[in-house]
Amino acid sequence: MIQVIWDLNPGARGETMTKQRIHRKIERSPAEQRELDEIRERFQRERPSLDDLLATGDARDAVAHGEYLDLQAMLVALKKHRQAQGLSLADVANRSGMDRSAISRLENGVYVNPTVDTLYRYAEALGTEITFSVRMP
Repeated sequence: MIQVIWDLNPGARGETMTKQRIHRKIERSPAEQRELDEIRERFQRERPSLDDLLATGDARDAVAHGEYLDLQAMLVALKKHRQAQGLSLADVANRSGMDRSAISRLENGVYVNPTVDTLYRYAEALGTEITFSVRMP
């Protein structure tokens, strides 16, 4: 178990909050573990590029790192906006029709490639809108 302590108000009252992270061991059969070890060894040896992985079928639905970072920056801004409005995850869930846990996973980057509909519903529940633009070289 890992214990993480946040100082909520540095220098003031010295209040802290403790959060426990629970790591669950993944149960694998010996054959599954051998296969996973072989894959790891091959990747360490060959160091394939993303294009190589897509070409061989070893990777699917890849998201470029820059695109992922852009998405995360937008979601961080929306989360801050939600918090500034004093809205809880449950409030946004009621407004959007999405599960509270799905909104949490969206805000925390668990969904690396959410649908446009999901993003629009989330933004609309916050009273904001998402716009797209095209930049020509």
